[in-house]
Amino acid sequence: MSLSRRRFLQFSGAGLAALPLLKAYGSGQEPFQHGVASGDPLADRVILWTRITPSADPEFQSMVPYTWQIALDPEMTMVVNSGSGITGPEVDYTIKVDASGLLPGTSYYYRFYSNGIDSPVGRTRTLPTGHVDKLRFAVTSCSNYPMGYFNVYREIALRADLDVVLHLGDYIYEYGPGGYGTDTGLGREPIPAKEMVDIQDYRQRYAQYRSDPDLQEVHRQHPFICVWDDHETTNNAWAGGAENHNPQDGEGDWFIRRSVANQAYFEWMPIRDNGIFDLFGDKAIYRSFRFGNLMDLMMLDTRVAARSEQAKWFDQQTADDPERSILGAQQEQWLHNSLTQSQSDGVRWRVLGQQVMMAQLTLARDLSVNMDQWDGYTASRERLFDHIADNNIDNFVVLTGDIHSSWAWDLASNPFSILKYGRLTGRGALGGEFVTPGVTSSFLDKSHLTDVASIAMDGLIPHLKWVEITQRGYLLMDVSHSRTKAHWYHVDTVTSQNYKASLARIYKQEAGQNHIQRAWNESTAGELVPAPAPQYGALARNTIAALRSRYNV
Repeated sequence: MSLSRRRFLQFSGAGLAALPLLKAYGSGQEPFQHGVASGDPLADRVILWTRITPSADPEFQSMVPYTWQIALDPEMTMVVNSGSGITGPEVDYTIKVDASGLLPGTSYYYRFYSNGIDSPVGRTRTLPTGHVDKLRFAVTSCSNYPMGYFNVYREIALRADLDVVLHLGDYIYEYGPGGYGTDTGLGREPIPAKEMVDIQDYRQRYAQYRSDPDLQEVHRQHPFICVWDDHETTNNAWAGGAENHNPQDGEGDWFIRRSVANQAYFEWMPIRDNGIFDLFGDKAIYRSFRFGNLMDLMMLDTRVAARSEQAKWFDQQTADDPERSILGAQQEQWLHNSLTQSQSDGVRWRVLGQQVMMAQLTLARDLSVNMDQWDGYTASRERLFDHIADNNIDNFVVLTGDIHSSWAWDLASNPFSILKYGRLTGRGALGGEFVTPGVTSSFLDKSHLTDVASIAMDGLIPHLKWVEITQRGYLLMDVSHSRTKAHWYHVDTVTSQNYKASLARIYKQEAGQNHIQRAWNESTAGELVPAPAPQYGALARNTIAALRSRYNV
């Protein structure tokens, strides 16, 4: 069913008749070529996102009016809020609306309208308040477009039982042709055909990724809560530079590159601008979300906000320097205060969503092998663990991306001491860490870690309970007052769109026990599963038809 322009304007109360109807696209061109998305849900509001695709014809480069609606039903007959606005080239024709006046713990449907065409309908959901029995959400990271098809996103899109999707970074990759992951022969060549450096490069790369139908569909079906990692700027970034930033090669000033990458991220991602800035004046992304009395989610920036430069491999003296930080003083204090407040408020679980592995990936107590992780910033980790122990903070869980593989850890201050940590019982552990595999990115490029993983699987790292380094996939998290359960789902290929998905492993953390253990029973969805976003609009029709054909439904 298509909504007439007159009816849409009546719903919105926008009064756009007084505005010139200036097109950003040519006749017959689909204006919503990058789909719709939602994100950063709160109990009474959520960010709605889309982009009006501009034409290459300079005649059509103009300010463009739009209207939006959010409703309680997929047919968009029970509209609860609407509005209008104008977008243009200064924000790359992206649109972000903070739709308010919503009910907690409620599924909603939304769409946009511009120049006689309505967008696909998206589905979103607000955060619950009060007593919450259970939550279910997916966790993803590391989606390199040239390296493979986004089969993992397709799997998540097909689930109707999720409250939210977490993306822990590396949503895009910066490389040009010949760079990491671009030699797969799949025809998914990076656009632009160069490494991202300036604002137009970053915008074009986001546009390419968001043209993918599987990525569009997962955004259309679920709200996202996202943080960046390094590749949204460039490889192994830190606050003052990056391994893959080379001014002598014409890549310019680091802080300009950092700033335009930040700008493009906030334009293209459904993330709320909270008015918080880092020490360099760029928008900060660390923030928290409360899911009633069940879970507090704290999303971190361990990458560019204030991170000290990475130590060299096996340079433990630098890694142990107490002046170095992975979070920076401002974010670290915010995190410690948030954990304490959450415990004081009686919320059951405290969950961190962050980029790099927190557990000690070491061959011995003092021999770290990956200085890009928390191992390279041991004082930051010790301060966090000390704060948790000193304040009796329990039910602590860390969710991690970055490393393109699946890991399950106990978190302990000194897991190599049999006096301070019990390998079989979890005695002395402070919580658990669950690491999601990549959407397409492969672990095997990290050759210096492959031997470490083999050693770990031989049982020489006592707090590591499981690791799998070859498969792509995602985490499915089920949270209740009695336990948090992590399910690793893997896909068997990303080089073909014909694939199989399977459940690889389950681990759980029982409430009050602060260590993880193997689980065997797959969790089931709740009885009330909201209807998916409907087959509506040209892009949605094409995507749903393709998905149904692949699954014979």
